[in-house]
Amino acid sequence: MTGEERDGLIEAPDEVLQRQVEMEFTRTRGPGGQHRNKVESGVRLRHRATGVVVTAGERRSQHENRAAALRRLRAALALEVRAPAVARGGLARDLAALVASDRWPSLTPKMPGYWRLAARVLDRLAADGARVSDSAHALEISTASLVKFLTTDSDLWQAALRLRQQAGLGALRQ
Repeated sequence: MTGEERDGLIEAPDEVLQRQVEMEFTRTRGPGGQHRNKVESGVRLRHRATGVVVTAGERRSQHENRAAALRRLRAALALEVRAPAVARGGLARDLAALVASDRWPSLTPKMPGYWRLAARVLDRLAADGARVSDSAHALEISTASLVKFLTTDSDLWQAALRLRQQAGLGALRQ
């Protein structure tokens, strides 16, 4: 899967993404009393093309759990599906502009484009053997700025640490 295809999935409308998954409804444990044992409100999604699986079952509403599962699927696609890193240019400009902007301190996974950007940063990190300084250089930002971006979400941070572990490198410090 190319980076553009993955990015398209991450930013696709719910209806488009739903056509590409196998959806299973389950009974879940937890709060909700008797309602939990009678209704299949839990949702499990498996993206056919990538095999990425996510679940949601914390709400009593199947509709709310489906929406949560789709959000988690977008994040999981960004965190788990690697594509060839893009050459210098677009990503470096996007990230450099973000670092220089006033939006940087308040960057969160809920911002539009966040997961697409996170996926591309992880692609770059994977291409550079998980060496943060090399990736920061390729992205034309400081190593500290790259680490700061990676720490904006705990799952993103863990994905970066997994890449470093796979490359035989030690853990990063926040």
